[in-house]
Amino acid sequence: MGYMYAVKPAKAMTIRLSAEQAEALETVARVDARPVSEIIRAAITEHIDQRKQDPAFQENLKDRLDRQRRLLRK
Repeated sequence: MGYMYAVKPAKAMTIRLSAEQAEALETVARVDARPVSEIIRAAITEHIDQRKQDPAFQENLKDRLDRQRRLLRK
């Protein structure tokens, strides 16, 4: 018997880029023969992975979570 996993639906988002950013992004996508959306998702994944490895970010995250927990207890 197989397992059923709940899959979160994709979330559509809108971003605003300068004309120069959009042109550069489209050029990269064409040269790499990849969709623009794939290039954007890869960049976001890389940024999140870098933040996960950043001790200062992790400390700030911990502080914010602790503050929210304290606020919710009151």
